[in-house]
Amino acid sequence: MATATHFHKLAYLLLLGLCLTPLIGAGSALIMGAAFAIIVGNPFAELSQTASKWMLKAAVVGLGFAVDFNQVIEVGRSSLVLTIVSITAIIGLGEILTQVFKLNRNTGVLISFGTAICGGSAIAAMAPVIKAKDHEVAVALGVVFLLNGVGLLLFPAIGHYFNLSQEQFGLWAALAIHDTSSVVGASATYGAVALSIATTVKLTRAMWIIPYTTLAGVFWRSEEKASIPLFIVGFLAAALINTYVPDYASIWSLLNSAAKQLLVMTLFLIGSGLSISVLKQAGVKPFLMAIFLWVVVSSVILILILDGFI
Repeated sequence: MATATHFHKLAYLLLLGLCLTPLIGAGSALIMGAAFAIIVGNPFAELSQTASKWMLKAAVVGLGFAVDFNQVIEVGRSSLVLTIVSITAIIGLGEILTQVFKLNRNTGVLISFGTAICGGSAIAAMAPVIKAKDHEVAVALGVVFLLNGVGLLLFPAIGHYFNLSQEQFGLWAALAIHDTSSVVGASATYGAVALSIATTVKLTRAMWIIPYTTLAGVFWRSEEKASIPLFIVGFLAAALINTYVPDYASIWSLLNSAAKQLLVMTLFLIGSGLSISVLKQAGVKPFLMAIFLWVVVSSVILILILDGFI
């Protein structure tokens, strides 16, 4: 048994190390991690969960070294109305679907907020504000996590089917996929331009966590206050450095390349966090509500992009 356990751990570490090489892409890493966890189990469950959170933040910051800071400002300015209208509409639709599917109120709010802004980060920020219980947070995160995996694999295929340009795909991925990790992973497989646009739009959108959680705090009469995730500040700082300190462009390029490979490793760790217990804990209703909300949101945004409205 001890030998089998050691082999189990060694196999996991070898697959993780393989993600450092160009042989494994973002989508493959996620699938590989999930398959390993479901079939034989994750031997480093707690450690990988903690590591993936920090590695994702570091990867996102590193991706900022390929972004023009002026583009971030322009995206934020030009998409102000779209952002407010879309986030509010998604949260509103989520509220209706929560009633339709007779879902626990807090769980419905967390899923809606995660769909509207940026998945796990938004859920983590909203949870203390609405005084969500641990199992409600776990269910929302589990549902969003699974849909992230689907989006990471499905979106590039749909993008190619509709002949989306890299600009169009980057925008669609940023607006329709829940978590930053899957947005970056999906757009990275689509192309460099798509990756740049998707990352910029998604992180610009993530800044709206603060005003919306503040507003929720008023309705829930909560004293809890959310703070802007530090990795977003890091991303903006990296973009600022990349834009205004061009003399060291080769170093910034190296950091960006390292961040992309770190992201692949992170996706393997995220995938390995999946388990049968997570699936059972979530139940059917949250999945049905989240899938319905996601399909509507993704479809409407795709139609608007194809028709040239956004």
